[in-house]
Amino acid sequence: MSSSVPADLGQSTAAADISSREAKYLPPSDLADKYKKGIQRPTVISPHPTATQSGSTRIKKIEDFYVRPRWLFVRIETEGGVVGWGEATLEGHTEAVQGSLKDIARRIVGWDAMDIEDIYTYLYRHRFYRGGEVLMSAISGIDIALWDIKGKTLGVPVWQLLGGKCRERCDVYGWIGGDRPSDVLEQAKARKAQGFTRVKMNATESIGWLDSPHALDETVARLAQVKSIGIDAGLDFHGRVHKGLAKQLAKLLEPHRPLFIEEPLLPGHPNELKDLYNKTSIPIALGERLFTRQDVRPYFELGCIDIIQPDIAHAGGISETKKIAIMAETYDIGVAPHCPLGPLAFAASLHVGFSTPNFVVCEMSWKMHYNTGGFDLFTYMKNPEVFKVNKGAIDLLTAPGLGIELDEDLIRAEAAEAAKLEPWTNPVFRGDDGVVREW
Repeated sequence: MSSSVPADLGQSTAAADISSREAKYLPPSDLADKYKKGIQRPTVISPHPTATQSGSTRIKKIEDFYVRPRWLFVRIETEGGVVGWGEATLEGHTEAVQGSLKDIARRIVGWDAMDIEDIYTYLYRHRFYRGGEVLMSAISGIDIALWDIKGKTLGVPVWQLLGGKCRERCDVYGWIGGDRPSDVLEQAKARKAQGFTRVKMNATESIGWLDSPHALDETVARLAQVKSIGIDAGLDFHGRVHKGLAKQLAKLLEPHRPLFIEEPLLPGHPNELKDLYNKTSIPIALGERLFTRQDVRPYFELGCIDIIQPDIAHAGGISETKKIAIMAETYDIGVAPHCPLGPLAFAASLHVGFSTPNFVVCEMSWKMHYNTGGFDLFTYMKNPEVFKVNKGAIDLLTAPGLGIELDEDLIRAEAAEAAKLEPWTNPVFRGDDGVVREW
């Protein structure tokens, strides 16, 4: 038959086979069956006894407590006796945030704690100078405590106030290595035994603006080691790597498929980040040093990141973090809260995660390298079991408010001791010639 004449379909065995097949539809998956009526995890609603008393939700007192290893807790008490806890930790800037909290307390004692949006708006807008890590961290501590109060007053978990749950657990990752990463394989094995399926580690040690390309070899080797045991790993560049080396390192890492690379360039370089974004297939994450929707906007509009990482203790608390998350969904950007901090920031981040469709994973500080001196994520908690890691995730928090119980006596005692000490400060990196490098 001439090649220019189309073959009769009836004479084609392949065509006959295709035409004779019947459409086959796979049965619903187990998950489709499980969730066909939504997420069936009802919670008991038990309002606080003072909830119906007029004036009971007015703010009576605001206190802050600096506790080791490096956390700043905020306590707000209402006239009705409801206590809410928040976290205003800003690593290395504790006293500056405490000064801001003192000013805030003077302004909002007597306000209705239930009016979270009004208080947030007043604190952010009304003092003319706005934004920045110090003020936003202070606002964060206040905001988280107010959401805790509201949940406890109404008898519901915070996620219920954010639109309800859209998942029944939040994926988390733990840290391996340290500021100068080493021994990552054994630490990754330990994390896997603890129930984690994902980890994060620093990509490099101290590194020069234009260092030897061989300075990157160990980074690639460490990632390959960790991946060899069947666990995923994100790499935190920490803003240490400047663009000349960042594009080389991203290319070297690409065959090993890291979960993401974090802060491959310093914040403030959205156009340069876009250039790097166009050169790699690795998901790019950043956001711990961005504090408002205005700060993240240029990164969203340029399309230069895949994951936004707001830190709920720096980015205006639950109120602003939730708004950033909603904004991110419009740009098909996932949300992975940054949280190398204490239990209050972690719980607050999880509540945003439980109620946010584009949430992807949350950082967890349990047993990380900054938690020294016997102080760790569970130290000040009475119910640490709510943070149990199972198959790489934390189960839904169901108690009213943030859902964690703190040992207030221990916090007060530790704060008294910590007040005698210098607050935590970050390490300083210098090159061989003495020049300051990025930490």
